[in-house]
This record gives sequence, structure tokens and C-alpha cells, in this order.
Amino acid sequence: MTLTETPTPASTTAPPPGRLFIGGHWRDASDGGRMDVIAPATGKKLTEVAKATTADVDAAVAAARAAFDSGVWSGLSSRERARILQRAYTLMRERSEELAQAESSNVGKPITFARVVDVNNAAELYEYYASLGHHLDGSVREITGHAHVYVKKEPIGVVAAITPFNFPLILSSTKIAPALIAGNTIVHKPASGTPLSALLMAQILQEAGVPDGVFNVVTGSGGAIGDHLVAHPGVDKVAFTGSTEIGAHAAQLAGSTLKPFTAELGGNAANILFADADLNTAMHTVIAAFVFNTGQFCMAGPRLLVERPIYDVVLGILAEAVPHVPFGDITNPETVIGPLASATQLEKVSAMVDRAKAAGARVITGGERAELDGFYYRPTVLADLGADAEAVSEEVFGPVLTVQPFDTEEEAIHLVNSTRYGLASGIQTSDLAKAHRVAARLEAGITWVNGWALLDPATPFGGVKASGWGREGGPEAMASYQRSHSMVFNLEQGTAQ
Repeated sequence: MTLTETPTPASTTAPPPGRLFIGGHWRDASDGGRMDVIAPATGKKLTEVAKATTADVDAAVAAARAAFDSGVWSGLSSRERARILQRAYTLMRERSEELAQAESSNVGKPITFARVVDVNNAAELYEYYASLGHHLDGSVREITGHAHVYVKKEPIGVVAAITPFNFPLILSSTKIAPALIAGNTIVHKPASGTPLSALLMAQILQEAGVPDGVFNVVTGSGGAIGDHLVAHPGVDKVAFTGSTEIGAHAAQLAGSTLKPFTAELGGNAANILFADADLNTAMHTVIAAFVFNTGQFCMAGPRLLVERPIYDVVLGILAEAVPHVPFGDITNPETVIGPLASATQLEKVSAMVDRAKAAGARVITGGERAELDGFYYRPTVLADLGADAEAVSEEVFGPVLTVQPFDTEEEAIHLVNSTRYGLASGIQTSDLAKAHRVAARLEAGITWVNGWALLDPATPFGGVKASGWGREGGPEAMASYQRSHSMVFNLEQGTAQ
């Protein structure tokens, strides 16, 4: 152990500030660099963490490679790995309030949302993949000739898991849990502004029994160390969640060493509201879909398509209801909408709405920053924009809803599919035949009918078109962390004469 390393603290103690987690030890960045973590609810410094260098990335990849090659993790049976992940689930439940407080303060999530959505969903991912670990096996194939074939599922190796700022705990768990149960080792690079839950998870996984070097965390700038990690020749697979533009860049870097790459990228989902829907229930869904996580959700519903006979009625309901959604103090258990995650995000959302207003958008409600400390933007509803308007065609990633009328089922389908994205979509209708008919034609990785954001660890999600490729959740996700090894035995050879 070097002078810059410290042993893992007791399980009830938060990880030491300003440290990386590499090879089972907490250590300073190689050059001693640190960076501030800002609280979105106040705009003030929350804490500081290590600012890793490329040398630190090299050390983390080396630790992951050594752990993988030693078989200390991949050499365990999947049932043994499952028991360790189940222990991680138990520890997450025991430390759920600590995780929720970290996620709330770091990302600006209302505390109830952090508890009910973030911690619960993340913990359940570890429980779910632990359960799959009891059933991992290969297969035997019958082929022509005198031969016998075994197809074995093997881990890929060292996985780089790169995650965004909006759901740090959940979106890391969608990668880490299936990668671990499959036998891989991991270097995790969380978003530079929201790294706190990743550091807590490093501590929890080590206490659960994950061996040293199997899980490593490097914090710092995506441009400075993220690119180095993705292109690193010691990394065997990249799992990425982020914007479409950065994802395309990362895919090019991963392609330079021909490593597998899965990505959940941007989204701009449309929610179709048919006139036959139960309007009271549907409007709750419509509002929840665009304010969920303050609109910072790749699978949010920021585009509402309304059948023309109820268009004006819907706008009136939104004008009345949206201003009354609890907004502001993230420590208040009743709060639904908190701040945006950063000053950069606040500027982006504000500028897009201002441009929409300049282009002729009618502001039904909101359309301005809130007079509060921190990065708050009032939930906003915009009407009278065409399909090619920026706020309609591009991802706003904030609490902004655009509303467009449609006249026919065919027109609604066309409007849904007219965007370059294809991550999620929604249908609100009481006509089951219509729901089946329309859902089958929507270009999206997941479609919700009479609801939104209904997610479960067993349900795969991911994108088409510019929203990425590959799936997270379900057995489909675990398959992306495995490779098939076919062993063909010639039964006509080696027979004693």
C-alpha cells in the first residue's frame, strides 16, 4: 500500500472524500487533483472528489485486467457470484437512506423520488441479476457428422461502464449488476458532476464480497479520461449511456480497437393522447411523463400529440394543473419537481425555450426560471409549434412539454416517427385494438400503453435510430456481457485401436 492509499472504511462510514477506488483501495489522483461537486438545489459546493488522470485510468484498467485474468471473480461459479450480489442488494437496503440522500443532494432529486425511484430500482437490479445467476448455463447442440458441440457462455473481460448525470445510481446498476453476474470486471466512470453514489457503491460492493480489482471507480472529466478509457486497449467492452453526440464519438473510439459497444443515447419520446382515453387518468400520466426527474430522463414524454377534438380541453387542463405540481425544496417529501442538475443544463433549457418563444410558441404555462437558489426552471408547456421546430424535433432534457394536434391515426404515427430518436413512446386510449395496432408501428425500444415509465429489472429497454443500440434490463442485457465459446469434439478421432 502506498502513502496515497487508505484501507476501506467501516461499512457505516461514507467513503473518504477526494479519492478514487482502484484495486480495492481508496487513493488520491496521481497528481493530487481534485474537483468540486456542486449541489443543484443551492448552486454551492457540496463536496469535492478526485480528478483522475489518464495514468489513474491505466491503473484502474490494469487492476481490472489482473483481477479478471486471475480468475478471482470469473473463476467463481455463477451461484457464488449470485450470493455476493444478493449481499450487495441487502446492504443497499440497509444503507438506502444514505444512498437516497447522496443521490438527492448530488443530482437535485426530490428526496421522495430518490428513495422510491432511484434506490429501489437500483437495488432491485442487483437482486434480479443475482437471481439469474442461479440459472446461467450453456447448451449442447446436435450437428451433422460424428461430432459433439458444447456452447459455453463466458464473460467478455474488462468492461468500461460510463454513465450520465441524470440517474447515476440506476444507470450504473443497469450495467454493473449484469456485467458482474456474468463474471466480468469493471472500471466505472460516472458523470463528472454526479459521482457520489458510485463511490458509495464501491464501498458496498467490496463489503458484499466483490474481490479487490473487480470493481473500480475513476472520477473526473469525460473528455480528459472518458475518451482514454473507451479507447483503452485493455478494455474489452464499453457500456455507455449519454447524449447521442457523445455516444457517436465514443462509438468511434471503441471501434478503433474493435471492442463491443452498447449505448443508450438521447430520446425525444412522443405520447399519443386519443380522444377516447380516460382523460382524468391520462392527464396524470401526461404530466408525470414530462416532469419525471425534472424532465431529465431519456425516456421522458416531452412531446404530446392530442387528437384534435380534445386539443383545447387538454391545453386548459395543463394550464390549470401544471402550476400546482409541487415544485422547489428537494428536502420536502411532497416535492415532485426539483432543480436541473447543473448550471449548464439550466442554461440549455432556458435558451431552447427562449428560442421557441421567439419562433412563435404559445406559452401555456411556465417558460421562465424560478426565483430560487439553485438551478430551477418552472415546468413549461408550449403549443403552436410545427414538427420541425427545435423544441419539438430535438431533446430539451428539462421540464418542458410541447403539444401538437393530430386528426388521424396515421398522422399520429407519422408524427411519433418523424424524429431521429427512437427510445420510448406512449399511447393513451381505451381502445385495445387501436393500442395494439398503433404500438406495432412505432419506432421505439419501449412503448407504454395507458401509463409511463413503467420499468422493471426484467424489462429490456434501449433505442433504435439515433437513440442507440443494445438493451439494458432483462436477460437481454446480461447477454451483452457474455460471449459464446463453441467447443466441437470430433468423435471419430482418438479412438484406441
